[in-house]
Amino acid sequence: MTSAPLWIGSDESANLRTESLPKRHEFERVALLASETERAQAAYDALKDEHDWVPLESADVAIVLGGDGFMLQTLHAMLDAGRVIPAYGMNLGTVGFMMNKYRDGGNVMRRVERARPFKIAPLRMDAVTQDGSEHTFLAINEVSLLREMRQTAKIEVSVNGRVRIKELVCDGVLLSTPAGSTAYNLSANGPILPLGSELLALTPISPFRPRRWNGAILPDHLPVKFRILEPQKRPVSAVADQRELRDIADVTLKIERETELTLLFDPGHSLDERIVAEQFAL
Repeated sequence: MTSAPLWIGSDESANLRTESLPKRHEFERVALLASETERAQAAYDALKDEHDWVPLESADVAIVLGGDGFMLQTLHAMLDAGRVIPAYGMNLGTVGFMMNKYRDGGNVMRRVERARPFKIAPLRMDAVTQDGSEHTFLAINEVSLLREMRQTAKIEVSVNGRVRIKELVCDGVLLSTPAGSTAYNLSANGPILPLGSELLALTPISPFRPRRWNGAILPDHLPVKFRILEPQKRPVSAVADQRELRDIADVTLKIERETELTLLFDPGHSLDERIVAEQFAL
């Protein structure tokens, strides 16, 4: 078992779109990626001789073995490299909302060739820290603002250029895409959003004031801005998926339509059905 992730070979909507797959010969250069978990490594061993795998940087498609967290890590690696290719995940983690079922045996390439692609646009976070430096991150699931110290955060919330909450007193607040609505957003009692809904979930984390505000569902074309009040006394960090920026002054969020990610799913694998079922889980 390796100590790091293994890279083998060294319905039309604004936020979710299906397209026809490339022809088979366009998927001949395939990368196989495995998380460091025992199950994923065992799956790698079972698949290592099935195809002539290539490095990710020269691949047309990536097969991802692991859970949702490893899929997020893989997609962010593509974004960082400036080369985004389709990703076909097989779940060897826990929930696996972004993954297909793992099956022993069979031809994995045949499954990839028959898969349906879904295009998902991430959130763009433009943040300014207290020292005036500017930072930009992309988030596939959500951007969350979290208090850094024992005192609650005080945050001004604006939507579409208008202040909607002058002072949100809370442990934090997050803005989630439909793809991330079943993750941290759901744990914070936020709504589950269907993938083609063109909506974002704005969800408070342990709010104190306004006491009756439970969040909002917003059209995804509206920009959202958070301004930190009393930032020296009540510092706040911003986390875009797995990347944290501390001591922020303000954050502006919007859908990044110029950068889309493609996930591949088996025919009959209904993400919308999984999202509906999750809302009735007891």
